[in-house]
Amino acid sequence: MKKVFATLTVLAMLTFGSVAMVAQEAEAAAQEATEQIEEAQAPVVEEAAPAVEEAAEENGGLVALHKTLKTKFIEGGAGFMAATLLCLVFGLALCIERIIYLSLSKTNTKALLENIEAALKKGGIEAALEVCRNTRGPVASIFYQGLSRYDEGIDVVEKTVASYGGVQLGLLEKNLSWISLFISIAPSLGFLGTIIGMIQAFDKIQQVGDISATVVAGGIKVALLTTLLGLIIAIILQLFYNYILSVIEGLVNEMEDSSISLLDIVVEFDAAHKK
Repeated sequence: MKKVFATLTVLAMLTFGSVAMVAQEAEAAAQEATEQIEEAQAPVVEEAAPAVEEAAEENGGLVALHKTLKTKFIEGGAGFMAATLLCLVFGLALCIERIIYLSLSKTNTKALLENIEAALKKGGIEAALEVCRNTRGPVASIFYQGLSRYDEGIDVVEKTVASYGGVQLGLLEKNLSWISLFISIAPSLGFLGTIIGMIQAFDKIQQVGDISATVVAGGIKVALLTTLLGLIIAIILQLFYNYILSVIEGLVNEMEDSSISLLDIVVEFDAAHKK
């Protein structure tokens, strides 16, 4: 019995020793793997550090720019600067509205004319009117008004197309006068701020009784900042205004060309219909 216990004890000691050795080897392997991972990550961290610093510098630059603009806005006089900025806000809102409207007004006139011609051959005027109803844009509206008066004669169709073309042109040019107004008001408010700033500068000179750079600088700064903001806003709105005008000009040319083509199609259909 003692031999059995002795044998079991020896086996237990050997097993425990093997397990301890395996555990030590596993711990050493894990430590070595950790060191390798840390060594591999070290260059990545070193490479990422400049990127983090660069991002922090960029954020700091944006914050500094925001503070500078805020300071200049206050120095220029909150009243005139805010009024001038309102011109930019309202002007840009109208410009965006016109750009969206004009984008939705664009029509593939070539495909529309082909569909109308095919509809006239298959189903007559009613089929052509249905094609116009299902098409978006001022060109389709003009075609619909003209074709709806086909029974009154070709001359009436031509006059209707010309008249309704003028109506659609007015819709395309809607709110342009307001954009032009804001383009004119923005620099005018800036020049008004310039005059008020110069008056303030001369008032300070009169109060002090002496001309010095410190006394004059405040009023001149107000004058320059308001004028600068007004001119910048006017330039921005003028760019949008000219772009809108160019888009309208292209749409008008397309409307005129397609109207002539429509009249040719109607005349051809009328001649074939009478036969």
